[in-house]
Formats: sequence, C-alpha cells, structure tokens
Amino acid sequence: MGKPPPDRRSAPAGALAYTDRAALVLGDQLTLDNPALARVDRGRDTVVMIEAVGEATHVWSHKARIALFLSAMRHFAEELRAAGYRVRYLELDAPGPDDFGARLGACLDDLGAGSLTVCEPGEWRMLAAIQDVCRSHGVTLAVLPDPHFLIGTDEFRRWAGDRRTLRMEFFYRHMRQRTGILMQEQGPAGDRWNFDTDNRAGFGARGPAAVPEPPRYAPDLLTRTVIALVEHRFPDHPGRLDSFAWPVTRTQALQALARFVAERLAAFGRHQDAMWQSEPFLWHSLLSSSLNLKLLDPREVIDAALQAWRELRLPLASVEGFIRQILGWREFVRGVYWHWMPELAEQNHFAHERALPRWYWTGETHMNCMGAAIGQTLEHGYAHHIQRLMVTGNFALLAGIEPRQVCDWYLAVYVDAVEWAELPNTAGMALFADGGRFTSKPYAASGAYIKRMSNYCRGCRYRPEVRTGPDACPMTVLYWSFLDQHTSKFARNPRTTLMAQNVARLDQSERTVIRRTAERIGANLETV
Repeated sequence: MGKPPPDRRSAPAGALAYTDRAALVLGDQLTLDNPALARVDRGRDTVVMIEAVGEATHVWSHKARIALFLSAMRHFAEELRAAGYRVRYLELDAPGPDDFGARLGACLDDLGAGSLTVCEPGEWRMLAAIQDVCRSHGVTLAVLPDPHFLIGTDEFRRWAGDRRTLRMEFFYRHMRQRTGILMQEQGPAGDRWNFDTDNRAGFGARGPAAVPEPPRYAPDLLTRTVIALVEHRFPDHPGRLDSFAWPVTRTQALQALARFVAERLAAFGRHQDAMWQSEPFLWHSLLSSSLNLKLLDPREVIDAALQAWRELRLPLASVEGFIRQILGWREFVRGVYWHWMPELAEQNHFAHERALPRWYWTGETHMNCMGAAIGQTLEHGYAHHIQRLMVTGNFALLAGIEPRQVCDWYLAVYVDAVEWAELPNTAGMALFADGGRFTSKPYAASGAYIKRMSNYCRGCRYRPEVRTGPDACPMTVLYWSFLDQHTSKFARNPRTTLMAQNVARLDQSERTVIRRTAERIGANLETV
C-alpha cells in the first residue's frame, strides 16, 4: 500500500462561514453535479476556473489535448453563468504567472476569499498544489469526495485491504455484485463474468467491413478561438488541430453516446482488439475524453448500453466488454492510482534507463506499426487500448525505455489523458514497472501478434516472423531478447511459463545472436 494521500478532510462547517467564499472547478470536473457547486451561494460566492500555461507544458501536451480542455472549460463556464453562478474565469492570456498554483493564490487574494471548496482532483500533484496554496494564503480548504465514480477511494481501500497484489477481475466481480449490473438471480448474465475470450478476433486479410463514421463536431466560434490560441501559444507542441472534432459540451457528449450505442456497440466486442491502418476509430466508443472531463456520467453510459442490450437484443459479449471497461477497468485504475501513489509514479521494476526515441513525437520510424499508431495519435490525439498497450507500450517495454519518460508521453499525447487513468495503465499495465502489483504478467508480444491483429506489417521494411538479420523486425528481436533476459522469472509465473519454455527451445547460438542484435537495436533506437 502506498503512502496516505494528502489530507482530504473537509473543514468543519463553521470554518466556511466567511463573507467571501470560493469554489474551484478544475478542467476535468465539468459537470453541474460537481459537489463543490452544491455548496455555492449563487448570490455571494464565486466559482473559480483557471487556465494556466503550466498545465499545458507540465508534459509537452498535444495541441488537441490543450484545445479540448480549454474549449470544454470555456463552454462550461458559459453554462455556469447561464445557470446564475458568479464565475471568475482566468484565461490563458490573462496577466499574471503561468503556474496554476500562483494563479490560484493571486485569485483568492483578489477575491478576499477565506475559504475554498473543491471536488477531489484527479491528480496527486494538483491536490498537493491546491493544499499548498490554501495553506500559504490562510484559506480554509474543503476537499469533497467525487460522486462521479461508482466507488470512492476510501471504499476501494477497504476492498483492497492489505493485499500486496490486486486484480481487476476480482474487483470487477465485486462491482457487478455491489451494483447489480449484468446480474441475474442465479449469477452473472449469460452465466459468465467475462466474455473477453470472445472479443479478440482480428480482421483477416480483407480487413473490417464497413465501419460507421463516428460523430464529428465542427468547432463553433468559441472552439475556433481556442484553436487559434493554441496554435499561437504552443506552435512547437506535437500534434495537429485541423481535424479537431471532439465533443466539448455535455450536449455533444450525449449525442456521441447515443450514436455509439445505436451504430457501433453491437459490433464493438468481437474486434475490439483489432487494428487497421486506414481505420483509426473502428467501432470504439470515443467516449473516454467526455467521461474523463465529466461531460458524461459513467452511470448513464452503462445504463444506455444496458438499455440497448435489453431492447435491441445486442450481443452480450459486446455489451459486457464495453461495460467492463467502465465499471471494471476505469474504476479499478482510479482506485489503484490513489491507493499506491506517489510511489507508483517512480516504479521501475526492470531498471530500464533508455531515453524515449524522438520519433515518438513525430512517427518518423521505419517500423510501420509504430509509425501508424503514432501518426494516428498525432493527427487525432487518439489511439485505442490495443494500439496503446500492444504497439507503442509494448515497444517501450521491450526496448527498455525509462518508465517516467513513457508515462509523460502518454499523458501528453492523448486527449483523454488525465493522470489517475493514464499512469496506472502505462506504468502498471503497459510497462510492468510496478512488478505486477495489479497485473499478473508483462504484456509483451512479438511482431507476430501485431501481424495477426492488424495490417501494419504490410509494406513494412521489416519482417515480423524474422528475429535475426537485417530484415528482422525490431519488435520481434526485442521480444525474444526480453524473454531471454528474464527467463528464470517468467518460468516461475504460471501466466508466463509458456513464454519461458518457448525461448528455452532456442539453441544457445541463436539466443546469442538475438541478444547481440537486440543490443545493437537498443543502441540505435533513433534509427529503427
């Protein structure tokens, strides 16, 4: 178990009886159900919202990520004003410091605020910063539990107890039983907790059938203003904005949810792990950014899927697979984040030290799988979970890239990236940097897996089935070298015993050549 989080206890009720009170709404708390708003007296209190350059440069954020947060924040501020709230909104170009904490302190001083109320942030760093500001400015702080999630952090800790390792599957079953979702009198719907084995099909040589176009939201005047601001203030940041079409309001997010359920949920399950170079979105929901900004509530997303299952008789494997991502994995990684921070951010189980190649920011690599996944990411600020886990994350693991650099990259380049979701997924699942505290094995694979699940290997200069020589796929070489390095560990783990047995079948001379080839690739990562 990690260190206790910063103190979240609310101040005594009497401590809030100041003439000037403020409520802080952060950029990923854009819902009228924000509990901080429930304490606001609209006649005298002020809602504070802050844009800060430092939040875009803390990691080298994708232009689309910056634009999404700023546009959604500005739209929500308009919604608050229309609902009668008094809003103090500090735009990016407002005079003053670039740092969020300094801006907040100056704003509280200017308001003469004696107290500040905020819903618990989604990032350890942000919670600590707010507490430091309030402490140094003599402001009473109340941090309220976040009702957006189906399980609170305290309840998660009670579920986790003193276990040294946690597993999402057991947590997911706990949540199913606790909520009654996809449960029948005799047990789980369909007599199975998990339909994951039904949802791993590739497309074959012909590729996917016709994929419905996901909804796109043409930028309105406010969003176009934000896009121009981002292009002006952050011209050297990665990514593009010419295809920006993400939902930035609750109305748009609800429309996106309805479109997904009606047009793509039925076919989502079977091919949810597959990839295809000409299809960046496939049947995925594209709702994670709206959920993480809190434009959508997870309960209404789950309810929409359940209603479609009942009324439209959608395949249970698709519905369960989608719900598992929200009720299971999303709630689980948030609990894991707060349970094991801050040391989770510093874990490095394999002692990997290599630098992140520069082409992670450009996509300019000879590996077509990496170029395609990164190119799509730079264009849209999006890649689905297998592209993140088994392509960009898999390579980073096999190549021995230092986990902190990889985590910063993931936090920077995806529009849905908030640290409570990104850090456990990257450090724990993709990189196994925590040594398996909540995953049972490293998610490592060779080029053969990518060939089976995508069309990325077509036309690539490397051959995925080759592990030595000039045509050897770097993913394949590094995979076999990784197994060779850690054979004794993998042999002791039931989930990786087969991997250890496979590398043990190679003769020593081939293992030596693979190791040397991998060392050469590792020393020249910038040119692969």
